[in-house]
Amino acid sequence: MNKKQAKERIGELRRLTEYYAKKYYDEDKPEISDFEYDMLMLELRNLEKENPEFSDENSLTRKVGGHVKEGFAKVEHEVPLLSMQDIFSMDEVEDFINKIKRQAKEKNFEEPKFVVETKIDGLTASLEYKNGIFVKGATRGNGLVGEDVTENLKTIANIPMKLKEEIDITVRGEVFISKKDFEEMNRKREENDEELFANARNAAAGSLRQLDSNVTKTRPLDIFVYNVQKINGKEFVSHFEELKYLKYLGFNVNPVKIFCGDINEVIEAITKIGDEREELTFGIDGAVIKVDDLNLREELGTTAKSPRWQIAYKYPPEQKETKIIDIICNVGRTGVITPLAILEPVKVAGSTISKTTLHNEDFIKQKDLKIGDTVIIQKAGDVIPEIVKVVTSKRTGEEKEFKMPSICPVCGAQAVREEGESAVRCTGIECPAKLYRNLVHFVSREAMNIDGLGENILDQLMSKKLISNIADIYNLTFEDICSLKKNGKKFAENLKSSIENSKKNNLNRLITALGIRHVGTKAAKTLAKKFKSMENLANATFEELSDIDDIGPIVANSICEFFAQDQTKDLLKKLNDAGVNMKILESDENIDERFAGKTFVLTGTLDSFTRDEASNLIEKFGGKTSSSVSKKTSYVLAGEDAGSKLIKAQSLGITVITEQEFEEMIK
Repeated sequence: MNKKQAKERIGELRRLTEYYAKKYYDEDKPEISDFEYDMLMLELRNLEKENPEFSDENSLTRKVGGHVKEGFAKVEHEVPLLSMQDIFSMDEVEDFINKIKRQAKEKNFEEPKFVVETKIDGLTASLEYKNGIFVKGATRGNGLVGEDVTENLKTIANIPMKLKEEIDITVRGEVFISKKDFEEMNRKREENDEELFANARNAAAGSLRQLDSNVTKTRPLDIFVYNVQKINGKEFVSHFEELKYLKYLGFNVNPVKIFCGDINEVIEAITKIGDEREELTFGIDGAVIKVDDLNLREELGTTAKSPRWQIAYKYPPEQKETKIIDIICNVGRTGVITPLAILEPVKVAGSTISKTTLHNEDFIKQKDLKIGDTVIIQKAGDVIPEIVKVVTSKRTGEEKEFKMPSICPVCGAQAVREEGESAVRCTGIECPAKLYRNLVHFVSREAMNIDGLGENILDQLMSKKLISNIADIYNLTFEDICSLKKNGKKFAENLKSSIENSKKNNLNRLITALGIRHVGTKAAKTLAKKFKSMENLANATFEELSDIDDIGPIVANSICEFFAQDQTKDLLKKLNDAGVNMKILESDENIDERFAGKTFVLTGTLDSFTRDEASNLIEKFGGKTSSSVSKKTSYVLAGEDAGSKLIKAQSLGITVITEQEFEEMIK
C-alpha cells in the first residue's frame, strides 16, 4: 500500500469508526459486532503506526469514544475515566508483560506482579461518596466529561447508598445485565413484537441512560466495582489490596480476579477465564491484565486515551458450521410474522443451538439464505445465536428458496407487508396469536375503557378458556368473574358494571378499540364524525377514505383491508349482537376541534397540569403533540425551567405560550 492509498484508507477507517462508535456509545444501537469494530480499530491503529505523518489527535485510536446525551447534566471527572487498548493474541500479551518488566527494572522497581480480571460487557460508571454516603454517579462519556445518572444508579440494588466507613471515595465500576435477565428481557420483548436488544451491553447502556429513572427502575441492572479512582485518608500499595477494601466497604466487587506472579500465570489466567466464561452468570468480552503495584502504575502513567499499566485481551467469537434444516414462521402478539431457522444442533460457546431468528424478509435476502444451506453461526455478545454467512461452496443445487407467507400460518388471514416496513403482519383481528394484545388494547383507557379488566385478569380469563375472542368479554357471567378472586363478589359486581357501561361508548372509542393499523384516537374521531356508524365506515370506498384530511391513501388502504376480512365481519356481528353501540352519539356529533391541524411541543415544568394531562387536552380538541421543535410546530407550551426547546422555538419564530395562556385557549 503506497502513501496515497494509506492516507485514503486511514480517512475511510476514521469515518467508519466514528460512525460505528456513535451508534454504539451514544445511541446504544450497534450496527456491527464488537469483533468487526475491533478489527477496524486494529487496522486503523496499525496504519497510523506505519504512517505517523497522517496522525490526528481526533482519531478514535487516541481518544475515548462517546458523548454526553442531551437532557443529562454534565459531570467533569476529577480522575479521567480512560479506556483500554485491546490486543488479540498471546504474543501481544507477552510483549505487554515483557515491556512492563523492562520499565519496572529501569525504574528500580521489584519484579512486577499482575492481576487478571474479567472484562465485563457493560457500561462504565463512576460512583462518588461523601462521608460514606452516595452523592453522585456518572457515565464515562468521553472520559473527561460524563452524564449525571445519579437517580438512575440509585435504582440498582447492588449499589450501597451508605458504606461501612464514613469516607470520601470515588470508585469505578461496570453496569451490566446478567445473561439470565437479558434473555428474559428479550423473551418478553419478542412476545410483544418489540425490537430485541442487540446484546446485553447495549441493553444495560440504554437502560442506565434513560432520562426517566422510573424506566431504569424496571430494568434488571447490576454492577461490579473494580477500581478506586480517588480516596481521602487512606493509601494502598497494591490493586489486590484495594479490591479487598472495596468489598469490605460493601461494594459488589468483580468476582473474577486472579493474582499472577509471572507471564506464565498471566497466560494461564487468561486461558482459564476463556475456558470458563460460559459458566459465568454475566457476559464478558475479554480479560484485563493490570499491574498490581500502584506506585509502579503512577510511574508508568497514561496516554490521552488509555493507561500504560493495563491492557485488554479480547476473545474471538466462537463460530461453528451447521445446516438450515427448515425455515418456519412464528406469529407474535402484534401479528408480526417472524421467520425462524431450524438448525442441525451444534454447540457454540458452551450451549447447544438448534434454532435462530432470521428477523425478517430483508435479512434473509441480504444473507442469501436458503433451506438446506450450510451456514456459519456465532453468538452475538455471547448470548444471541446469529447466522454470520452462508458457506456457498457447499451448495449442492438442492437448496430451496424461502418465501414469506401471504396468509397467516395461525389463522389464515391475509398477511401483508406495508411500504416502508420490514415486517410482514397478520391482519386478522381474531387471530389466536394476537388475542392477548388485541384484548389489552380493546379494554384500554383510550379505547373501550373497561376499568378492572387489566392484563393480569385477562391472563386468567384466557388461561381458564373463558375468553377466546374479543366479543367474549360481553358474554362473561358474574360467576366467571367471581372465580378469578377469592371473595370476588364485589370485584365481579364492579367489573360487570364497567363492561355494561362500555357498550354505551361513543363510536370513536370502538373504532380505536378495533386496533386498525395506523388508526389512532384522533383518526377514529375523524372517521366517527364523517361516517356516523360502523356500517357506513365498513362500506366506505378507498376513494372516500383517502379524500379525508389526516387519513390519506396509506391509512385508507389499511381501513379497507381491515373491513374486507371475514374475521372483522364476524367480530363486528358478535359485538353488535352483544349490544355494543355502533353509531355516533348525539353528544359526539359536535366534537370541538379548535386545535385541528395544530402541533404543540411541551417543555419545562407545568403547575396546573401534568404533561400527560396537557397532551390529552390538546388531543381532545383535535391537536397533536410532538417531542421536538421544528418549523411545523404551531405552539411551544413553556413551563418553568424550559430549556433547549424554548431556545430553538425562539430562534425559529415559533409562538411560545405560557400555562396561563394555554388555560385561556382551552376554556
